[in-house]
Amino acid sequence: MIVLGIESSCDETAAAVVKDGYKLRSNVVLSSMDLQAAYGGVVPEIAARSHIEAIDTVIEQALDQASCTWDDIDAIAVTYGAGLGGSLLIGVLSARTLAITKNKPLYAINHVEGHAYANFITETTLPGYTLPGKQPEFPVLALIVSGGHSQLVLFRNHFDYTLLGQAQDDAIGEAFDKVAKILGLPYPGGPSVNKMAVGGDENAFAFPKAKLAGKYDFSFSGVKTAVLRTAQAQIGKDFTFPSKDIAARLSEAQKADIAASFQKTAIETVVDKAILAYEEFQPKTVLIAGGVAANPEVRRRLQARLSIPLTWTDPKLCTDNGAMIATLGCFMAMRNRPMADPYTLDIAPNLSM
Repeated sequence: MIVLGIESSCDETAAAVVKDGYKLRSNVVLSSMDLQAAYGGVVPEIAARSHIEAIDTVIEQALDQASCTWDDIDAIAVTYGAGLGGSLLIGVLSARTLAITKNKPLYAINHVEGHAYANFITETTLPGYTLPGKQPEFPVLALIVSGGHSQLVLFRNHFDYTLLGQAQDDAIGEAFDKVAKILGLPYPGGPSVNKMAVGGDENAFAFPKAKLAGKYDFSFSGVKTAVLRTAQAQIGKDFTFPSKDIAARLSEAQKADIAASFQKTAIETVVDKAILAYEEFQPKTVLIAGGVAANPEVRRRLQARLSIPLTWTDPKLCTDNGAMIATLGCFMAMRNRPMADPYTLDIAPNLSM
């Protein structure tokens, strides 16, 4: 089963070819991050226009890299949600058109679910990848953390899962981006805050962890506000001082301490809930997925509290990519899951698991 996966939910235009749900044949990603960096975050219109310009070339490169022709492709998988409406539309319309013109089955993929399936890729001949030694064994507890999503999911088997909890406001990656902006650090915020935190004291400030009614739910709006108020206080200003002017008045040491203290609190927020779920459900596998899974501090803190090895994949497969979409598409095809109608498939920007 050879599947072409297409991903365009945010600012990455991506396509990949995966065989039998485990072998990565190609993985091509073109990001508009450099264009977005000037604005400190993703501008939906810029992202959509970038997808229009890039998607045909990215798909062609994915096929070439995999040494495949269209005759070799058994099915097409595409992200139809969740994500930015304009960005999703480009990927879905491209996949629909190809499914019709190439006469291929089409599978509609949930982007967040796809992140977990990046961990099922165990083999590739492509250079520069460090992959898990084996596929996750069910039941699987998945901590999915990215710029737009923070979710804790229990998979009993393929397509049999329960969403235990999720972010009730900002996702953890979004919180990192906003804190980076307060500190005057470049976008994307995750790597920038992590780099700044290395030189800081993580115990310099006691930022709060949200207490929610949902046992496994997350919230990051409180800690984000606490960072803002702390930064204002560090420069001798009150809550009326504009956030955009704070960074210029903070010393590098102050920035490092704030970054380290915030990172500790944000990571502990998701790790605490993951450990709580691990103790309750006793899964055979715990995996971390999504862009924030590329943060080594998240993995270190989670592994330190687990009694089994933590599963994660190569950082290139943690951020948005077509390989995770193709992999989930393989399992949908191999397990005879319903196909999408290429004439009617619509986007679902607010899709949940």
